[in-house]
Amino acid sequence: MKKVQLTRHGLENMQKEYEELLKIRKPKAVTRLQTARSMGDLSENSEYSAAKEELAFVEGRIQEIEELLKNVEVVDNHSNGHIVSLGSTIRVEVNGEKEELQIVGEFEADPLNKKLSSISPIGKALLNRKINEVVEVEVPAGKTKYKILEIK
Repeated sequence: MKKVQLTRHGLENMQKEYEELLKIRKPKAVTRLQTARSMGDLSENSEYSAAKEELAFVEGRIQEIEELLKNVEVVDNHSNGHIVSLGSTIRVEVNGEKEELQIVGEFEADPLNKKLSSISPIGKALLNRKINEVVEVEVPAGKTKYKILEIK
């Protein structure tokens, strides 16, 4: 597996999720499964099926996070506000509107909260750019221009 790039904040969030899955969600799922199993006929027990699915999901996510954590590379933002890099928070002007975006690793991307993956079309286009540069990005809605106003 290739290196998984995360910001320090992204790594902390992943570690918190891992701890919650191990210490809270998995024990709850196991208890739910045991309770459902004790209800009798398993072939017609929808609670048993749901509990089994939940436990499988939790265990799968635990394994996924363990693999990611084995291959994590914490990337610190060393741009000093001069160039957009992984971990940068930038203010841009798009269609006359000002927005604040953060460029993050692919596993911590959250577009609804303006955290864009460094491998997304917009993230890729903004990487290694400087203040006042205008970047044109092909997005599903067409071409959009991003003017970089500030890099933090």
